Amino acid sequence: MKRRLFFVFTILALILTFNLSNTFAQDYTQWHLPEGAKTRLGKGWISEIKYSPDGTKLSVASSIGIWIYDAQTGEELDLLTGHTSNVNSVAFSPDGNTLASGSEDSTIRLWDVNTGTHIRTLVAHTNSVETVAFSPNGNMIASGSEDSTIRLWDVNIGTRLRTLTAHTNSVYSVAFSPDGNTIASGGWDNTIRLWDTSTGTHRRTLTAHTSYVYSVAFSPDGNTIASGGWDNAIHLWDANTGTHRRTLTAHTNPVYSVAFSPDGNTIASGGWDNTIHLWNANTGTHRRTLTGHARSVETVAFSPDGNTLASGSWDNTIHLWEASTGTHIRTLIGHARSVEDVAFSPDGNMLASGGWDNTIRLWNANTGTHIRTLTAHTSYIFSVAFSPDGNMLASGGWDNTIHLWDTSTGTHIRALTAHTNPVYSVAFSPDGNTIASGGGAIRLWDANTGTHRRILIGHIHDVYSVAFSPDGNTLASGSYREIRLWDANTGRHIRTLIAHTHNVYSVAFSPDGNTIASGSEDGTIRLWNASTSRPIRTLTGHTSTVETVAFSPDGNTIASGSEDGTVLLWELTPSPTPEPESVRLKEDINADGIVNTQDLLLVAANLGKTGENAADVNGDGIVNIQDLVLVAGALQTSAAAPTPKQH
Repeated sequence: MKRRLFFVFTILALILTFNLSNTFAQDYTQWHLPEGAKTRLGKGWISEIKYSPDGTKLSVASSIGIWIYDAQTGEELDLLTGHTSNVNSVAFSPDGNTLASGSEDSTIRLWDVNTGTHIRTLVAHTNSVETVAFSPNGNMIASGSEDSTIRLWDVNIGTRLRTLTAHTNSVYSVAFSPDGNTIASGGWDNTIRLWDTSTGTHRRTLTAHTSYVYSVAFSPDGNTIASGGWDNAIHLWDANTGTHRRTLTAHTNPVYSVAFSPDGNTIASGGWDNTIHLWNANTGTHRRTLTGHARSVETVAFSPDGNTLASGSWDNTIHLWEASTGTHIRTLIGHARSVEDVAFSPDGNMLASGGWDNTIRLWNANTGTHIRTLTAHTSYIFSVAFSPDGNMLASGGWDNTIHLWDTSTGTHIRALTAHTNPVYSVAFSPDGNTIASGGGAIRLWDANTGTHRRILIGHIHDVYSVAFSPDGNTLASGSYREIRLWDANTGRHIRTLIAHTHNVYSVAFSPDGNTIASGSEDGTIRLWNASTSRPIRTLTGHTSTVETVAFSPDGNTIASGSEDGTVLLWELTPSPTPEPESVRLKEDINADGIVNTQDLLLVAANLGKTGENAADVNGDGIVNIQDLVLVAGALQTSAAAPTPKQH
């Protein structure tokens, strides 16, 4: 369906000595929240973890910022925010007073560890900064980037000393030797390269990996280099001669991180197979395997009473949370691959989950006990939905089919086959008589007989989400850049909502039917007046794709789940007020308060479309060159009034 298949994991084995998710105080859920959000569940997916030199602190690079923890108690000490995209790498200075962070926003930031103050930003790379490292004396930082370069920086004044060029593609790891005289780097070109720190001279190239090198590390005595890569292997090298010593194999997927223990006797390796392996550094003997992780949040759902929130993730697990406080209740483990959708039964006693392991699992929502597993799909399952009476479950998947199930017995009732593309979303009408499904098209089905009723035509791209209004009269659908509203009884297209700049992965009606929420690949949640289709406000705070949105039963809270690994809860009281018609110029297609190139792009994307459409500026029933000319003539014109106040 959607997404990033590349996640970087760097894990030190000692992180597993305490349970981060259960022992932390909850105050951190309120730190550095985006405007309009009232709490944060989850801490983002992890890129890298580093201990401070004295072992008292942990720094965690995540998709939402840099977390600082007390290494002994697991208590959150700080959340450092400022990067505008995922943080890929962190490094402590040798004295532990300064932290360096590298991000997808192409910058390096320096922080005062004791106060959390931002010291300065280093800008020179032209692409994502994948790795940062301090020299042993703390005076220099090395950074590696997707722009194929390594840059050396003076820490004290922030100036760039030199640029090292020899890699032919992205540099994913840099490490200083213990004496500071040598830098090792690993990259996308399958090589490890050794450099003279003082002159920047390229000394030699180490080749044995058959694919990308993601991590390099020196042993404490400086005599050995360990490297991990996309080829699932760890290689050990003589650091002085470059001679290859041995290959360590146990990972079944790419190895993203390698690290030596302080005494140099143990190597820890972490990889995409969600495992950590420990090795004897001298003999290469495999000692043990450790497990545990968190990744992108794909789905969220409130229980009918609003007290519990369920979230499903790429880490193959489902988490249950207390909705009012954000307290973690329990983790449901059973899926072998990503959990793509979760749904509560109407009475709140059962939870259904569907995932990339081609199975649907039914759980006791109160105890977390696994009830049964439903199998019929031959590929990934993207959507599950209970009928209003709770007796039937519908599921849609990559195999182009919808399956219906008896929830009390797990019996397979029937398969609905008409889609010629993956089915990304299924929804029951409030009266339970109709099923809507979204994929290459939107189809309506008789829920009792399985008869195909009609196809709704209008979207020209895949439909990722469908949702009925509470009264059952309107169907909302999300696709590339647009949301369409349909008369659920006749299939007539009512109107198109345009403002998102990428795929819309989730749409939901508020319980009173007055508001529509949409989540998109552009990282935003947008709220719309369901009657007028006018935009109400935009909620920003996630650092990556918003995969899912859901209203609480009382309509006062929206939960949003993102590829950044977090769930945000947003307060919607008092009820949002629609934007007055007089606020927006008609040429301001996306209602952001100014007419600019984004509006031109939206008109261009809708050229030739007929019917009610925000891009039809002159109202002649078709989006054409005349509308493009009108928007071009109004470029950089502000709206007639300020954008509505955020509540």
